[in-house]
Amino acid sequence: MTEPAQLISDMGRKARSAFSILTGVSDAQKSAALTAAARQLRAHQDSILAANQRDMASARDRDLTDAMLDRLMIDADRLEAIAAAVEHVAVLPDPVGQVIDRTERPNGLVMERVRVPLGVIGIIYESRPNVTADAAALALRSGNAVILRGGSEAIQSNGAIHAAMVAGVVEAGLPADAIQLVQTTDRAAVGAMLKAAGLIDIIIPRGGKSLVKRVQDEARVPVLAHLDGICHSYIGKDADPDKALAIAVNAKMRRTGICGAMETLLIDQDYPAPGALVRALLESGCEVRGDDSILELDERIVPAEASDWDTEYLAPVLSVAMVNGVDEALDHIADHGSHHTDVIVTEDSAMAEKFILRADSAIVMHNTSSQFADGGEFGLGAEIGISTGRLHARGPVALEGLTTYKWVVRGTGQVRA
Repeated sequence: MTEPAQLISDMGRKARSAFSILTGVSDAQKSAALTAAARQLRAHQDSILAANQRDMASARDRDLTDAMLDRLMIDADRLEAIAAAVEHVAVLPDPVGQVIDRTERPNGLVMERVRVPLGVIGIIYESRPNVTADAAALALRSGNAVILRGGSEAIQSNGAIHAAMVAGVVEAGLPADAIQLVQTTDRAAVGAMLKAAGLIDIIIPRGGKSLVKRVQDEARVPVLAHLDGICHSYIGKDADPDKALAIAVNAKMRRTGICGAMETLLIDQDYPAPGALVRALLESGCEVRGDDSILELDERIVPAEASDWDTEYLAPVLSVAMVNGVDEALDHIADHGSHHTDVIVTEDSAMAEKFILRADSAIVMHNTSSQFADGGEFGLGAEIGISTGRLHARGPVALEGLTTYKWVVRGTGQVRA
């Protein structure tokens, strides 16, 4: 077997060659390749679902959590959603070649900033086999070559999805090496990707805190990532009780294992119906861990520990605190949040605008559920992840986030004095 460092080096060179070809590929060709890939995903349904069943059986033997099993599982409906997402990316506007801005200098030179692909993208992810299709589709549509390294728990599923995607790409006449999958579970392959400067242009990790921290600590190439999804919802004193209840339950319980799930609920001390909020969450199957004021609302509430305010549960567990106004809510979020997604529920528009202005998060929401923190819900098609950094891309990263720009200067013979 090829050593991981040599394997990644070989894959990087192949990806660089494929990227060179992609720079000359038309928008119509990229779109046709993804349409064919979606068709192949559906055609390979039996093999993909069988591969996923093998992964699920292995995961149960390893006692993976229910949240991890939910992320790993593919059924016919989820596979159809994966194929539909690839089709949606196929018809999105191509960002490559878009003119961001244009100016004409006094000497007649015309300056343009034009979107171009990033190059070769390395994506390291866990659990979710749909990322294999989403990442491949977004990378190809934006003119990038991609090297995918999924988690060992999804090795069979990822391989089957990758095979279907490549079949579609090749059917459309594009290079198979545009979408490559690292098919070894050796963790040294991750280290090799992180050190592949000159072959890989950017690394995007998508997974748990330990994975993302390792990538950020060890990478010798740029990283686009978020470490935690500690999302807050603040129920203001003027919140509509019906909206507040529906939003809180949905934000926590619709899917507890996604990064946009609410992990902390902040309730204004002057909100008139805190007990109803907490009871609704408890009755939906959520464990509530509260501060002293919240503990008084229901005997089923568990005392919160200091660590709870800094925990991404990814499970039906929620920390709840009572706060004195929007400023205290914002201070709590600043101290304990992860700059992912934070929500205010209020009918006071001035309070909402204050929260939106001051909350230092990649996504800030008013009167809606944090579960909408998803590229598809933003109209971006599939997403490659949520970025909580401040450079390059922020929030859901989709096609535009996988491009950079170059300056194009057009003259008519000007020379500089």
